[in-house]
Amino acid sequence: MSLTATLRTASSGLNAAQASLRAVSDNIANVNTPGYVRKTVNQSSLVVDGAGMGVKVDGVKRITDQYLQMASLTAASDAERWGAVSQYLDNAQSLFGDPGADGFFFNRLDKIFAAFATAADDPSSTLLRSQALSNVEDFLSEADRINGQIVALGDTVETQITADVDRANSLLEEISKLNADIRRASVVGADASGSENIQSQLLDELAGLMSVRVSPRAGGGVDVRSAEGILLAGDDPAKLVYQSTDTTPGYITAQIAGSTSTPAISINSGELKGLLELRDVELPKIYDQLGEFVSKAVDQLNAANNDAAAYPGPASMVGRDTGLDLTTGVTGFTGSSTIAIVDPQGLMQRKIDIDFTAGTMSVNGAAGTPFTPATFLTSLNTALGGAGSATFANGALTLNATGGNGLAIDEGTSQKTGRGFSHFFGLNDLIKSTGQTNYATGLTTASPHGFTPGDQISLQLSSTDGRPLSTVTVTVPAAANMSDLLASLNSPATGVGVYGSFGLDASGVLSFTSGAAIDTKVSILTDNTERGAGGPSISQLFGLGVQERSTRAGRFQVSTIFNSDPTKMAMGKLDTSAAVGQVAVRPGDGKGALDLSNAGEINTLFQAAGSLGQVNMTVSRYAAEFGGAIGRGAASAETRKASAEAVAAEATNRRQSVEGVNLDEELVNLTTYQQAFNASARMIQAVGELYDVLLGIV
Repeated sequence: MSLTATLRTASSGLNAAQASLRAVSDNIANVNTPGYVRKTVNQSSLVVDGAGMGVKVDGVKRITDQYLQMASLTAASDAERWGAVSQYLDNAQSLFGDPGADGFFFNRLDKIFAAFATAADDPSSTLLRSQALSNVEDFLSEADRINGQIVALGDTVETQITADVDRANSLLEEISKLNADIRRASVVGADASGSENIQSQLLDELAGLMSVRVSPRAGGGVDVRSAEGILLAGDDPAKLVYQSTDTTPGYITAQIAGSTSTPAISINSGELKGLLELRDVELPKIYDQLGEFVSKAVDQLNAANNDAAAYPGPASMVGRDTGLDLTTGVTGFTGSSTIAIVDPQGLMQRKIDIDFTAGTMSVNGAAGTPFTPATFLTSLNTALGGAGSATFANGALTLNATGGNGLAIDEGTSQKTGRGFSHFFGLNDLIKSTGQTNYATGLTTASPHGFTPGDQISLQLSSTDGRPLSTVTVTVPAAANMSDLLASLNSPATGVGVYGSFGLDASGVLSFTSGAAIDTKVSILTDNTERGAGGPSISQLFGLGVQERSTRAGRFQVSTIFNSDPTKMAMGKLDTSAAVGQVAVRPGDGKGALDLSNAGEINTLFQAAGSLGQVNMTVSRYAAEFGGAIGRGAASAETRKASAEAVAAEATNRRQSVEGVNLDEELVNLTTYQQAFNASARMIQAVGELYDVLLGIV
């Protein structure tokens, strides 16, 4: 070997040792730098004409493990998802108060029942009546506050989703830019590890926001794809767009770089997944179940109050807007009920017994005369005679007494959708509502639907992750029955029939059932339908869509009649055995108040809402189940968060064991490369000495 070749060999070794020493020096200097990945110098033998000519530096390489990196990204993404869910569910749970404290929301219902029990012992006490009403108002206002704040939590989540999508777009743009920097450095053999470390940190942050798939590029850098493989970052970034409205689930689309394509992408984990679940599933479950609980608690209080009698009786009873015409409202009733006209001293003046099963009305115990749902109002006015009158307008039944007399009603055995006659029409409700709150309409497939033909309702069908499947616009048919409306809603051509079907249950509750092929959710886009002139729409009458459900718990208030004058409260009961001229309503009777105090122990049918399916139980039991469900939901999210964080910590530790700097190992490398440097230097020195000898000989 010539001295020149030897010199070149030694020089290459010297350069390789210097490059390795620089890498070791950088590793040691950044031992505590977050996100730093240790690096090493790739070397290979330099061969010329089959002879070894030293060593060459192929480049600087970061020590990474793609499997451990993906495991770490996946675990971190899952931890962020459950972290977001846990945080907001914990906030939602706190709105209900401390279960051990006096101000716990569900304890307020017990206070109502206790107050009426106390009032039953002294029903003439205005103070006790006022206290009972105050407790009712407190319960309703607290329900309204909680419901409003849960909806506000949803607005906060919506804002955070938008912010996260904006941040994800910034990260995708920066990752794509770093791809170009890394590729340029790789082409010229420069050290690209700095850019690669920065890119790795950006990928970690991106994975915390959303699920991604990362793969290395042939020329350096990475490709970032969505769960289904859509390219989000490479040469150019895609632009993520959050698609949502107030009435439809949220989802995310990707505007592909250099294309007009905007496919929806799956978000399987990350903070965005948790936030989308909160917005479209978890928080709606809470306010939907809160609405069901409050409406049935109110329903039971109203049921007791409608079966009670005031002393003296009110001159007028104004019912609620049922959303139905009177014929449809009366159709389906069974059993019997009694309407009485009483004078200011509680003496019976006129008694009308209505037998819905037999279809007859009798006055003062006389033989009954037949009626039909279509002739009910006329027959009732005939039975009332000059003692009173009945009218029906805008979905509400109104009874009036004349001559300074008052009204009293006994529900008897009358029944429709679990409610008595007076209760169904809301004639003597303790608590009034704005809009529809009880979606047990009592309609059957044979009932007239009552909606204006030609009116339209637009529905969006979405998959469980919020991505839209189809939008349909259903026109109210000219055919009159509910079966015809259901046929239009369920039409495979113009309705939801491809994805599922709407159906009525025994109580007239309309609900959508997804088909077996794909789990589908229905949202209301627009609803221009109307039941009668000025009546409720399809979505209002049947409680369809998030807008209708999200405000349900806040629609109640104590009747202004009782609020302004507690002495008008119905605290007694009508004595249906009293003949004309006998006492039918007595002062000091507390039987009605006693029924109000027991309202929480009467079984009632709760529709499926939140985490509970359709159940038949008492309001008090449902309160316990509901409170427990909220606590379990928050605890479950916290447990999943802790588990996900433990997995993420383990994955990060294993990744760090490969990527992190080990000082002992680096010190060994430092010694090795120093010795290699010294060896190469001594070889150069020996070559120099040989040159001197040769020159001296010459």
